[in-house]
Amino acid sequence: MKLGIVGLPNVGKSTLFNSLTKAGAESANYPFCTIDPNVGIVAVPDERIEKLGELYHTKKVTPAVIEFVDIAGLVKGASKGEGLGNQFLANIREVDAIVHVVRCFEDDNIVHVDGSIDPARDIETINLELIFSDVEILERRIAKVAKQARMDKALAKELELLEAVKAHLEEGKMARTFELLEDEDCQAWFSGYNLLTAKPTIYAANVAESELAADGEGNPNVAAVRALAESEHSEVFVICAQIEQEIAELDNDEKAMFLEELGLSESGLEKLIKASYSLLGLISYLTAGEDECRAWTIRKGTKAPQAAGKIHSDFERGFIRAEVVNCQDLLDCGSLAAAKEKGIVGLEGKEYVVKDGDVILFRFNV
Repeated sequence: MKLGIVGLPNVGKSTLFNSLTKAGAESANYPFCTIDPNVGIVAVPDERIEKLGELYHTKKVTPAVIEFVDIAGLVKGASKGEGLGNQFLANIREVDAIVHVVRCFEDDNIVHVDGSIDPARDIETINLELIFSDVEILERRIAKVAKQARMDKALAKELELLEAVKAHLEEGKMARTFELLEDEDCQAWFSGYNLLTAKPTIYAANVAESELAADGEGNPNVAAVRALAESEHSEVFVICAQIEQEIAELDNDEKAMFLEELGLSESGLEKLIKASYSLLGLISYLTAGEDECRAWTIRKGTKAPQAAGKIHSDFERGFIRAEVVNCQDLLDCGSLAAAKEKGIVGLEGKEYVVKDGDVILFRFNV
């Protein structure tokens, strides 16, 4: 999974990236200090895989990972090439979802590119640039399709979709709120356009340390972000990027104590991962053995052969069956043999839908 971290200059975007990845992206109080996308790979915290590793005395524990891309700051006019706009738009097309950092804190020492704190305006600035870029893509496709649509029923149908999506965007709405017909052709076309405004979005409301424990309650700026996110079916989580950077420097025991002192049950990274998995409809299944215990990320609703294909295409092609046990049940039993004696290890076929926390051994023959 690849997440692109975006936001106007000086909203805390690169500070958040640093804290999430410990990759040390330059953070400075001026626009465009992040000129090239900085990429960091982050392990998804998962106690289950750690406990399985202890149970199996495994040589290697491999968690699921998320790739974060810190993308250069955006300003008004980016779709026309202002600032680093064209580069920004090219980089963001490659991600699975967008993490949009929005400044919700006051600090006279940190300059806001527009001179004041206004989350709704800031979000609109970026969203409009994304809309303008998407409209341009649709117009190019319309120009190509319109010439042949009179003689081709399929192209006439696509032209109708293109014009409907373009009209939706021109009303200032994001493509992800467009009501797409349950039609295979339309869904395939829509997906193929790879529209920026169709990408799932998580808003990160960046608040002052004093507002973190209350999850931004009482902060009108956070309320504005939540209202806007709800209108477009997006997720919101509240962070203090500066605190996240401090947390990133601590070991696990120190981190737990620090979070407790702040009145927090989890870090911003953990909040973000939960929001990402929820928004993208993702779960993790596990494989376990003496050589390696590993977490694999799949979409909810994935059937056993396709889940096996995440490991290797041969596993999917030659799938026979899957031995499946819930992770917590396996840990409670103390061994796979004990779980089998209790009759809680299932033998599942091609139609089995994998569940979050399943520990699976795939049987295959190629």
